[in-house]
Amino acid sequence: MTTKPDEPQQPPRRRAPAGAAVLREDVTEAIRAAVFEELAAVGYARMSIEGIARRAGVGKTAVYRRWRSKLHLVLDIVSALAVQGLPAPDTGSLEGDLRLLYEVTSRALRHPVASQIIPDLQAEAARNPEIAEAMQKALREGQDGVATGIVTAAERRGELRGGIDHDLALDLISGPLYWRSVVIRNPKLPKGYLGSLARATAEALRAL
Repeated sequence: MTTKPDEPQQPPRRRAPAGAAVLREDVTEAIRAAVFEELAAVGYARMSIEGIARRAGVGKTAVYRRWRSKLHLVLDIVSALAVQGLPAPDTGSLEGDLRLLYEVTSRALRHPVASQIIPDLQAEAARNPEIAEAMQKALREGQDGVATGIVTAAERRGELRGGIDHDLALDLISGPLYWRSVVIRNPKLPKGYLGSLARATAEALRAL
């Protein structure tokens, strides 16, 4: 009787760890995208974990493994906006930096999803201190880093005097466009508005 040569032994297959040890990043990103879409479609009050999961193409368990409630989910995503921030302009002049910042911000605020989500979350912030704190952090810190960079660069170039009040500078830089686009919700800007706003803001900063 002939015997078959020993077959090469296959290494044992490793089992993927279960539970919270494995959280696929592509699933997490799909859920985050679904939250923005769901907020824009139905608003925070009517948003549900079920709706988010359905839109993301995952089960509810996948959402709950990452966030324990819709409030914590939204707080996490809004807070992440502060970390991402805006690109820091570097055109070589104060007015040029302001103009570029306003162009980028204006496009972002005109986006259909942002134009629906921001007012809705602001309304929720009036009733929910946790959302209010997260919104303030996201909106202020996202702009603060960029505005501080613009002012600091202008100080180095001698376009602004050193030691100006950066909090007041942030209000001057960020206030007008947010007022027009978010508060009174009139995102359609007249021709030349952003250039005029950049010039006026630069003059106001020089007067500090």
